[in-house]
Amino acid sequence: MSIEIHSSDGIAVLRFARLDRKNAITADMYAQLADGLAQAQRDAAVRVAVLLGHETVFTAGNDLADFLHHPPNSDDAPVFRFLHALSGFPKPLLAGVCGVAVGVGTTMLLHCDLVYAGENARLSLPFVNLGLCPEAASSLLLPRLVGHPRAAELLMLGEPFDADEARELGLVNRVLPAAQVEGFVLSQAARLAAKPMSSLITTKALMKEGSAQAVREQMDKEVVHFGRMLREPAAREAFAAFLEKRPPDFSKIA
Repeated sequence: MSIEIHSSDGIAVLRFARLDRKNAITADMYAQLADGLAQAQRDAAVRVAVLLGHETVFTAGNDLADFLHHPPNSDDAPVFRFLHALSGFPKPLLAGVCGVAVGVGTTMLLHCDLVYAGENARLSLPFVNLGLCPEAASSLLLPRLVGHPRAAELLMLGEPFDADEARELGLVNRVLPAAQVEGFVLSQAARLAAKPMSSLITTKALMKEGSAQAVREQMDKEVVHFGRMLREPAAREAFAAFLEKRPPDFSKIA
């Protein structure tokens, strides 16, 4: 299993565990994540959920080879099931991010309540560079969080940024030495798990109430455009270039 899931003391941990591929996410892994969040939501014993990777890498984003073999052709594709489960998760959701967090590895953080990053964290949103558009409602949430000019820089240039910049932007609550991140995240999760569940769920629901419908609608719009762009020449060139380990050439593509 490339996603390890376990629960204890009221905390469900969902861990990326595919280190040989930098935790790149396959369709099967998205399905495991979606099912894991759904189970954590149903289980009354689970009070908090935590997303973790390894202290050297969170996730390199989509496994592009798997992505090409299992493209998300419908809104019930595993990746979209995961994103809807993530955005609608009613209980506290935390993340510990060390090393690279590429694409969805960064956009999923926009749906977490608390995010703690290692000093080695390196985030990026390379959708345009792959001939695609943003997902996970990041085209809505990121401009709201950081303002249009900063969001445009992150989404349109797609250049990596470090943990300190992520904290400055408001994507991350605190930056810690990488070796301390997991322990700190779990200690914060334990503090939350000891609080009254009804108060936590209601507080989270109230904070998200003004944007919940807009997030769902934006996510649905992104799915339509993402699916269309996935079939177009720019994405095909970007993926071919990645697999062939060469720079993409978009000069003859409108």
